[in-house]
Amino acid sequence: MKTENELTGLQVEAFWRDGFYAPVDAFSVPEADAMRSKLEAFEATLPAGPVAPMFRRRLHVMLPWMRDIAEDPRMLDAIESLIGPDILIFTSTFFIKEPRTPTVAAWHQDAIYLGLNHEHVSAWVAFSDASLSAGCLRFVRGSQERGLMKHTNQVVSNSLNVASQAIAADFAPETISAAPLRRGQFSLHHTMVIHESAPNQTNDRRIGVGISYIPTRTKHRGTMRLPATLVRGQDRYGHYDLEPDPRDLTPEEARVAHATAFERYRQGYDEQMRIVASNA
Repeated sequence: MKTENELTGLQVEAFWRDGFYAPVDAFSVPEADAMRSKLEAFEATLPAGPVAPMFRRRLHVMLPWMRDIAEDPRMLDAIESLIGPDILIFTSTFFIKEPRTPTVAAWHQDAIYLGLNHEHVSAWVAFSDASLSAGCLRFVRGSQERGLMKHTNQVVSNSLNVASQAIAADFAPETISAAPLRRGQFSLHHTMVIHESAPNQTNDRRIGVGISYIPTRTKHRGTMRLPATLVRGQDRYGHYDLEPDPRDLTPEEARVAHATAFERYRQGYDEQMRIVASNA
């Protein structure tokens, strides 16, 4: 049965042809503003200074309101259209560019360090307006068909990505499409599509969260067993250790669960980085 936010056949076709689809309506502007307020209230509890990476990642394991967003039916109906009804979250990451700052994400493919097969789909949810001038995502249309490109590490100044990964190549302007979003909308992109984002030239923060969804059948290629979060359907495969729901935990239990999940994910990510470096 078709649900409210299930993608149409033409939208699904566009995703697989172009490697991305945007925008998808999900949350209203008032809902998005409330989401931002909750995030900024959480940020206010953190120590002064730069935010530690763990407090930008996997917050769906610690914060009940973030778990609500990640498994909202308006999100999952669209995801199910692409990968089926049994859905895990592999990870989630907030990508925040402060006003008038040079922060960028250079051209890259998500697949390079995740250690997944190509059934991984990312939803990028806008907590604030992600306009062209704010540095919205831009995609090289159809580039998911090119295979994994060579990436270099630690060469990009002001990079949002932990490894500063970047593809050392130029792309024809006519192949590039921007995906501006109003707050409350999200985009969808394939793990292999080449994408980037420019600096935020506005007077407001550009806030978004990337949520990595995979079907439960997807295996991880690393040597260690990693955690994941079941958000729809059933896990008949058992490839991952399923994470607890923070809505069922005390705040302290949720903090411990998050710290454990982040550390295990970081170890898996670091292993993928070493593999990529050894194959360079």
